Amino acid sequence: MNEQQARRRAPAMDPEQRRAMIVAAALPLVIEYGPLVTTAKIARAAGIGEGTIFRVFTDKEALLAACLEEALRPDDTLAHLEAISLDQPLPDRLTEAAEVMRGHMDRIGDVAGALASVGKAARPPAADAESPEEGRHRREAGLAAPRAALTSLFEPERDVLRMAPERLAETFQLLLMSAGRPGAPQPLEDGELVDLFLRGALIAGPKRSGEGGDG
Repeated sequence: MNEQQARRRAPAMDPEQRRAMIVAAALPLVIEYGPLVTTAKIARAAGIGEGTIFRVFTDKEALLAACLEEALRPDDTLAHLEAISLDQPLPDRLTEAAEVMRGHMDRIGDVAGALASVGKAARPPAADAESPEEGRHRREAGLAAPRAALTSLFEPERDVLRMAPERLAETFQLLLMSAGRPGAPQPLEDGELVDLFLRGALIAGPKRSGEGGDG
């Protein structure tokens, strides 16, 4: 076997590892080309023969569905959220969290948008066979883990927060999701969004009834 043949031979790995490797190579190509990307192009990016793809996926549709499913997975997002240092001031923690979550939402939007651009359903494979109630539970489960990670970022300041960390985390998560939705006009920078969340919209103003004063 010559050096070129050795370089072309795919490394030995189990089917799940090979599947993950192919999806990782395919994701940026799906974002760039949408469903028009060829399996030959994906194979070149993965450094494998085209036939290897079809030993893992039944067809290109299955590969595209796996790419969407991978984009929706929160694993990397959770790992980054959980790695945020609690030694930082709260605004810095939340700004870093906003950057992480915006990156995750951008990737979902890129993949879903690329597939939808030529009429492909931007839905995870499991969604086609589930009931509305099952879909609601799946979506809630997908939000629960990131929300728990966000809660931990608020926890050190629990004694000085106006609401429980759990409620603030849920509200902050919803704010990030709304600000990052496709077509949002002039989205706030992450630091601006965090500042608005923590300090409110008013620079100064009269106290509301019952908020102290000299009597």
